[in-house]
Amino acid sequence: MSKPISKPDSRPISRPPGRPIRMAVRGILMIDDRLLLVNAWPEAKSDLMCAPGGGADPHSSLEDNLKREFLEETGLEIAVGAPCLINEFHDRRRDFHQVDVYFRVTLISGDPLQDWTDPEGIVTKRRLVTRAEMAEVRVKPDSLERIAWDGGIFYDVLEPVLR
Repeated sequence: MSKPISKPDSRPISRPPGRPIRMAVRGILMIDDRLLLVNAWPEAKSDLMCAPGGGADPHSSLEDNLKREFLEETGLEIAVGAPCLINEFHDRRRDFHQVDVYFRVTLISGDPLQDWTDPEGIVTKRRLVTRAEMAEVRVKPDSLERIAWDGGIFYDVLEPVLR
């Protein structure tokens, strides 16, 4: 059982036991007013698309984690800019909770239109989409379109996991 923590008024609140929250990083790459999306489902088990990125390794900066994940998933080298979104999603049934920190990124090298095979076999598709095409793509998080084209900084609270 976890140890209660005290609120400022000294009443204890208990923290439910469970897996630690997973930290991940993702990049918003815009090329010619199109957003780079990937399908990160091995064997294309889902059609859900998202921004490239993945789990953050401890003792490595979020920037370094994002550069590594982006290269693994897309074959592209990027420069990492400012954060633009914090998104949380969870699945109580699996005791899963993840926090994604999104950063604006720029392309340094590589061709997003060239064929690419993810060496880990996780990303099965990558696609540059226009804002109009976003309506035809199943994507998470819900705020991704707004972040990519409208700018700003946002926080999305606890979206349910989709498959």
